[in-house]
Amino acid sequence: MSVFRTRPNSRREFLERSMLTTAAILAAQSRFGSQALAQDNQSPSVSPNEQIHVAVIGGGGRGQSHIGGFAGKKGTIVTHICDCDEKAGQRSCDSAAEKQGGMRPTWVKDVRKLLDDKSIHAVSIATPNHWHSLGAIWAVQAGKDVYVEKPVSHNVLEGRRLVQAARKHNRIVQTGTQSRSNPGMRAAMEFIHSGGIGEVSVARGLCYKRRNSIGPKGVYEVPKEVDYDLWSGPAPILPVTRKQFHYDWHWQWAYGNGDLGNQGIHQMDLCRWALNVDKLCDKTFSIGGRFGYEDAGETANTQLVIHDYGNKQLAFEVRGLKTNDYKGANVGIIVEGSKGYLVMTSYQSGTAFDLDGKPIKTFEGGNDSYHYKNFEDAVRKRDHKILNADVEEGHLSSALCHLGNISLRLGDKLDSKDAAARVNKVAGPSKVAEAWNRTVEHLKENSVETFQVQVGPELKFDPISETFVGNEKANTMLSREYRKGYELPSEQSV
Repeated sequence: MSVFRTRPNSRREFLERSMLTTAAILAAQSRFGSQALAQDNQSPSVSPNEQIHVAVIGGGGRGQSHIGGFAGKKGTIVTHICDCDEKAGQRSCDSAAEKQGGMRPTWVKDVRKLLDDKSIHAVSIATPNHWHSLGAIWAVQAGKDVYVEKPVSHNVLEGRRLVQAARKHNRIVQTGTQSRSNPGMRAAMEFIHSGGIGEVSVARGLCYKRRNSIGPKGVYEVPKEVDYDLWSGPAPILPVTRKQFHYDWHWQWAYGNGDLGNQGIHQMDLCRWALNVDKLCDKTFSIGGRFGYEDAGETANTQLVIHDYGNKQLAFEVRGLKTNDYKGANVGIIVEGSKGYLVMTSYQSGTAFDLDGKPIKTFEGGNDSYHYKNFEDAVRKRDHKILNADVEEGHLSSALCHLGNISLRLGDKLDSKDAAARVNKVAGPSKVAEAWNRTVEHLKENSVETFQVQVGPELKFDPISETFVGNEKANTMLSREYRKGYELPSEQSV
């Protein structure tokens, strides 16, 4: 019996679906070897010589990467594509077929129907952010292993709930922070943790990534090929106010988390890894806004976030306007130690320097294939501990993005002088005032001379209970209101 709320199928729909599924499986068996299907609610186990049947959910840009990661490989085959946009779904089926010698996946519009299919071993989720956790939770409840894109959640609570579901159902859940598997990055982190740059006090993440206006706010038509009810899922059904339906949802709070949770989650994760902390912070603070244009976007294109761990700080900077790099990095991390510093300027390469700026060691090597292979290995061995980016790691790093955004959204709008006075009160080794002064100069270089900026409160946080201390308004923002039929399961029912 399905664990999901599904609409009754007509007999004709049932037969059509059964025939399509059977055809896909027979084709896969013919090409890649047969395997028995499970008779219970779990997906079939996979022996070392058998193909892992993967369903890719989401046919956009990241979905194409997932198809490339699993299609046409020795150990995996993409048997299904799920997308509520039929055009994107069919296009992705064509793409997968090219990579696997003509073996064309079956397109399924509704994720709930997809997850009822017991021939599928694993799902790969590349949907908009607001679907990541719920889709992954439903998948593990259906007995699937999951590769889920970053951030693993749209809010803090649902990320923790996904971790709980993965452990309860003993499923393998890998987060799409591929740097965790790249040899160059792993060598750099080992160098940091072994004392290569001394005692580390600050990890600084940079997301200096040019983002243009997404156009004026208006009321636009949903593309005719999109099932908007399914696309919205747990989010409310809202008018489409952005011109470009796909991708630009990143800059609207109902669906995305801004660049902090889009590109920035990669660097946030690397900073937390560099600091070697396996919990959320004790305090968080953010300041920023959307500058340089007025458009349909709601999230910040300029932001400074400070996560305080007592004797260590994680500092994060987002810049969406034109900017120069900082210490040789624009999208990367800078880890500051007592004997030197390390700059990683991509997902797998960088250099360590001494305090005088002299290079002492370089790191390089890796691509996405290492991460997909790590997931495959864990699925076969049934051991989440060998994952390089287990869902718990993904939850913690994603939650740090959410905490920064909560502080920002609860902030007061202040002019630059009053904002500076507030920032000066935030202490710590990351030199918060200096970082904000650099941001102000950056805005001036983009002709933003006078402005009001959102200055968040410095929020105390309990990393054990994963709740704010003494701020109920902030605590309400740790989750969201879920639409009927797409509710987040409780801890007991997950």
